[in-house]
Amino acid sequence: MLRLPDYGAGALSDVGPSLLASLRVPGADNVLELPDTARSCLFVVDGLGWNGLRAHADVAPFLSSLTGRSLTVGFPSTTVTSLASLGTGLPPGEHGMTGYTSYVASVGSVVNWLAWRSIGANVDLREVVVPEELQPRETIWERADAAGVATTVCTFDNFAGTGLTRAVLRGGRWGGTYCEGDAVARAIDAAAQGNRSLVYVYVSALDLVGHMRGPDTDAWCAQLAIVDRIAERLVAGMEPGVSLYVTADHGMVEVSDAAKLDYDSTPVLQEGVVALAGEPRMRHVHVRPGAVADVTARWTETLGAQWRVMTGDTAVADGLFGPIVTPAARSRIGDVIAFADGPGSVVERRKLPRLASMPGHHGSLTDDELLVPLLNA
Repeated sequence: MLRLPDYGAGALSDVGPSLLASLRVPGADNVLELPDTARSCLFVVDGLGWNGLRAHADVAPFLSSLTGRSLTVGFPSTTVTSLASLGTGLPPGEHGMTGYTSYVASVGSVVNWLAWRSIGANVDLREVVVPEELQPRETIWERADAAGVATTVCTFDNFAGTGLTRAVLRGGRWGGTYCEGDAVARAIDAAAQGNRSLVYVYVSALDLVGHMRGPDTDAWCAQLAIVDRIAERLVAGMEPGVSLYVTADHGMVEVSDAAKLDYDSTPVLQEGVVALAGEPRMRHVHVRPGAVADVTARWTETLGAQWRVMTGDTAVADGLFGPIVTPAARSRIGDVIAFADGPGSVVERRKLPRLASMPGHHGSLTDDELLVPLLNA
C-alpha cells in the first residue's frame, strides 16, 4: 500500500502554523497541539531522519532524551520541498516547489532550486524566475512579523538573498551566521527579543556528511554527536520560558553503486523524454506529447518491482503532493514520476557525476527518508 505524507495531521507543513498558533498569531491552526508560549525557537537539522536518530540514540543522548514524535515530510522528501513546506505551512502542491530540481518550460531547462540556476549553466535565474513570483504565498515568518512577533532567521550568511531564501525564508530579521557556534549565539540572543519571539536556526553538515560518506557511517555518527551538543547548548543558553523545537527536512538511505541505474547510458529510459528532473530516488519525467503511456510502460519494465512508476496525473489524484495542486505546481510535476521503494536510484553519471557518485540519497517515501523528528525541550 502506498504510504502518503500526513498532510494536515502530522506533516512538516503543519509545524509553521502550529508554531504561530502557539504564539497566539490570529488565524493559525494548531494541528500539532503545541502549548502556548511567548517564545519559540525552531532548530532545523538538515538530514536528521527519525529512524536514523533512534538507531543511534547512544551518540545523541541529549536529543534522545527529549519528548517528541515523528512527522512525515512532504513529497518528495528533499530539502527544497521541505524548507518550502516549513516556510509556508503548505504542502508541496500549494507552495509549488515540488523537487530539488524542476523542469521550467519558460526557461527551457531543468532548474536547480538550491542554486537557482539551470543544470549545466552558470547563469543566475533570479531575474528571470523571480523567487517571490515562483512562490508567492505568505511565509510563516512574514505572518509572525506582521503579528508583532520578533522574528529572526538564523542561517548561513551566504544564503542571504538567494533564490530559495527569498522564496521561503523571507520575512522578519535576517540573522546571518558563519558557523554552528555563531548560530547558537545568534539564536539565543534572537529568542530574547521583543515581547514574543520566533527564531529559525538551521545547520546542514549532517546532510553533507550523509551524502558524501553515507548515513549510519562513523563520520555521520560523529557529526550527529556534534548536532547533539549544539541542541544541548541552545537549550542551556535560552532564557526560561523559551520553547525549543527540533525537526528536520528528510532522512536518508544508502545506495550502493550496483543499485544505481545510469539514465545517461540507458537509451530505453530516454526514449520520448524531454527532460529529467527531481533527484536520483524520485524522478520527474517530462515527455513529448502523446508519449505518457509508452514512457510509463518502459520505465515500469526497466526499473522493476522495487520502483513505483505512475503518471503525474495519478500522483496528483492520489494526493502525493497534498490535497490541492495548483496549476503552477502541476507544471513542475512530471508527466510521469518514478520513485524508489527499494535501495535504488536513477542517476546521470555524465551530466551530474558528483551527485551520481554519492552513497547517501533521499527523495522517496520509505520511512528512512520520510520520517523526521519533532522534539521539544
